[in-house]
Amino acid sequence: MHKRNKKVNIKREKSLISFINPKSIISEQYRTIRTNIQFSSIDRAYRTIIITSAGFGEGKTTTTANLGVVMAQQGKKILIVDADLRKPMMHYTFKTENTIGLTNVLIQQTLLQEAIRKTDIEKLDILPSGPIPPNPAELLSSDAMKELMELALIEYDLVLFDSPPVNAVADTQILSNLGDGVVLVVNSGKTKKDTGTKALESLNSANAKLLGIVLNNKKQKGDQYYYNGSQ
Repeated sequence: MHKRNKKVNIKREKSLISFINPKSIISEQYRTIRTNIQFSSIDRAYRTIIITSAGFGEGKTTTTANLGVVMAQQGKKILIVDADLRKPMMHYTFKTENTIGLTNVLIQQTLLQEAIRKTDIEKLDILPSGPIPPNPAELLSSDAMKELMELALIEYDLVLFDSPPVNAVADTQILSNLGDGVVLVVNSGKTKKDTGTKALESLNSANAKLLGIVLNNKKQKGDQYYYNGSQ
């Protein structure tokens, strides 16, 4: 039992390192990403940001969670929406239930305020995905999704959407067309060049505003950190 708890704690520390270990090198890189996004929005306010990846397991959920943390640490009110309606993970990261969430709001089973969950981080809330629906793309492209975004921006300074991998399904192209900007996460040791290129082409075809690319698991001097190259 002790070993199992230790593994859970280590996994949670890696997932929310900017909260648990804010002085770490990785946490500093998340703050750099935050700064780069802010510089990208000098001419206009980017208040709805879509975070996606080229493929599965590249770190988009971890990136979304930690970006939410460092943005909330600036005093902004942040909402993270788990918009990955096929393989939701955000409720695991923040250790909350997922019985009610985004899908329930979109089909008008519950109100947005009732589905939002508080986290341990001040000024940071999350909206879990809710039950996995049979028609994710249709729900995300609905008028109800647009209304949800508008309602969320009344209460929050910034809304971050953890979306599915852009190369896997059409969901992210739909979201990127609705949001103000997109951040693409690629894995240094996993993402192939053609896979990354295909992801960029998919976002371009959706007329997405690419704010930058996060290079995940780039090793330097024995450590691992995230790097952002804003356009």
